[in-house]
Amino acid sequence: MDNQLPIEPAAPAQRNTLQAQVRWGDHVVTVGGDAPVRVQSMTNTDTVDAIGTAIQVKELALAGSELVRITVNTPEAAQAVPYIREQLDRMGVDVPLIGDFHYNGHRLLTDVPACAEALSKYRINPGNVGKGDKRDKQFAQMIEAAIRWNKPVRIGVNWGSLDQELLAGMMDENSRRATPWGAKSVMYEALITSAIESAHRAEEIGLASNQILLSCKVSGVQDLISVYRALAKRCNYPLHLGLTEAGMGTKGTVASAAALGVLLQDGIGDTIRVSLTPQPGESRTQEVVIASEILQSLGLRSFVPSVTACPGCGRTTSTTFQELTKQIDDFLRAQMPVWRERYPGVETMKVAVMGCIVNGPGESKHADIGISLPGTGEAPAAPVYIDGEKSVTLRGENIAQEFHAIVENYIEKRFGAANTATV
Repeated sequence: MDNQLPIEPAAPAQRNTLQAQVRWGDHVVTVGGDAPVRVQSMTNTDTVDAIGTAIQVKELALAGSELVRITVNTPEAAQAVPYIREQLDRMGVDVPLIGDFHYNGHRLLTDVPACAEALSKYRINPGNVGKGDKRDKQFAQMIEAAIRWNKPVRIGVNWGSLDQELLAGMMDENSRRATPWGAKSVMYEALITSAIESAHRAEEIGLASNQILLSCKVSGVQDLISVYRALAKRCNYPLHLGLTEAGMGTKGTVASAAALGVLLQDGIGDTIRVSLTPQPGESRTQEVVIASEILQSLGLRSFVPSVTACPGCGRTTSTTFQELTKQIDDFLRAQMPVWRERYPGVETMKVAVMGCIVNGPGESKHADIGISLPGTGEAPAAPVYIDGEKSVTLRGENIAQEFHAIVENYIEKRFGAANTATV
């Protein structure tokens, strides 16, 4: 053992990209470089419905989305954008809006200057800005609008809408190789080439390099990892990560976590989105929660106090620990929009709700505040640990309510005092 090197804690690799700034008014979201990895989301409302869209943007922002993308696909949608921005400003929601343009973005940004001004960033897909001679002209028009209004641009390539002329040319070139690449490798190269060449073209037109972000989205986990590892080696632009069309429920959640987790651990990615298909009746904010959880689980960001809880086993036949865990988790999440301002640092707090004596006391001691509930056959007592020390033992029918009060009191004493000291 004396000759062995110590095992160091795992940590994500350092990111090394340019920094871009996405702003609205005095609110600036810095992306790339040593800035935090940002959470992004997208509305699924009809943008023409300015009120409905503004309400959903507010919900996404309150859930933790730092950038929100909206569809801008028709003149009516473009004309609604300034009103959406106005409604958000009235509600005190300063989250930057990103305009998602396909096919006719050059016309919308030119014909509706109020839309171009109200947006904080433009998303351009080089696969559908136009064909033939029109492609370069229409792409240039969008970049010129970004320059005119001083807006950053994400050049977002997607393998479902890849530039077919570029892909066909690369396929022809590949067929002439002594040892042709596989079709998937050519696809990867086409995605990366489309993104980087479009970025270089934008710079030639006059857009600053620190106003450009790139993405190359695919729907397969291993495909995304392969593409982004290669893309990160070949450029220094901030990168937006997302598994496109990830799917619904556990499939979309697991696939996104697997792909994004690997890349973020490699130090790749400056903004992320979980493109989750909502379950029927499910809130759009679920994709924001999952994206935040991915970053928090990797130790890259803290958004909400984390709740550690055991999965349960034959020792924990009572459902009390499950119910208490859900109550505490729901309560902490619901309070965060207010607590972010009132209790700075509360998002780093760790709470443990354990179901029996095996790991309960140990996990509770590791948390800032924890409770070890009685398991099957154990004495009906629940010790509570605060900052690693046993504080009190709860008994009786009101353990859940009493622990809830202890958590609230702990937050007020620890984080409220820190807030008061800074005033």
